[in-house]
Amino acid sequence: MSVRKRYAVAASGRWTDEEDNVRLPAGEVHAWEQGMNQTVCGLSLSRSRLDRFPHVAWTDVIPESGGAADRVRRLCPRCASVAGRGGADARPRWRRTNPRP
Repeated sequence: MSVRKRYAVAASGRWTDEEDNVRLPAGEVHAWEQGMNQTVCGLSLSRSRLDRFPHVAWTDVIPESGGAADRVRRLCPRCASVAGRGGADARPRWRRTNPRP
């Protein structure tokens, strides 16, 4: 059984929530593994000038989640394919029903 990784967020912009006084991602959002200097899709964090958000989980920036996705304009499609678009209880996109022998 595979273990799901917990991805944090790197984004092209940021904003501060006035109620909680917490930095949140804005603009284009990428999945990022803590301890790495690049996003899941291979962009360098420093060269791309992406801000790191280790306190924000990838599942919170998906627009359907409603979490920290208020000002997210675009999810990186390559990061979304690796990190997933759903939470831990999301079903796989397809299932083989009649495998070859």
